[in-house]
Amino acid sequence: MDKKMFDKGMGIRRAVLGDAYVDRAVANMNEFNKPLQELVTQYCWGEVWGREGLSRRDRSLLNLGMISILNRGHELKAHVRGALNNGLSRDEIREVLLQVAIYGGVPCAVDSFRLANEAFADIDAEKAAAKAGKPAKKSAAKPKKAKGAKA
Repeated sequence: MDKKMFDKGMGIRRAVLGDAYVDRAVANMNEFNKPLQELVTQYCWGEVWGREGLSRRDRSLLNLGMISILNRGHELKAHVRGALNNGLSRDEIREVLLQVAIYGGVPCAVDSFRLANEAFADIDAEKAAAKAGKPAKKSAAKPKKAKGAKA
């Protein structure tokens, strides 16, 4: 592992996704997934996000489209937060997701809009809770029970 590039990546990762998100990822690290976390931090965040060819804002625009089309919900919610941190507005995020509908398919866009709304709700709840001095509740989408299913 390249410690210098890892540290650079960790700084960028924290700036984009936020300390709370990264702290959870680090806390969940174990012997099995540690190599992946190191790879993601060094290579993805340090070597690629750390390049000067595109702004973080532009990288966020690209990521929202690609992650939406790949249907990676957890990552999309994290990168919606990152896109806001990188200066995109909710209106611009909406435009990216509309573009996804045309080039990636309407089902991708429908899921992406739902997930972006969940991310916005989480962010709004965190801000309101911070203002009130209370912990925020996450908007975890709960699966619906099938008709006639027993608890």
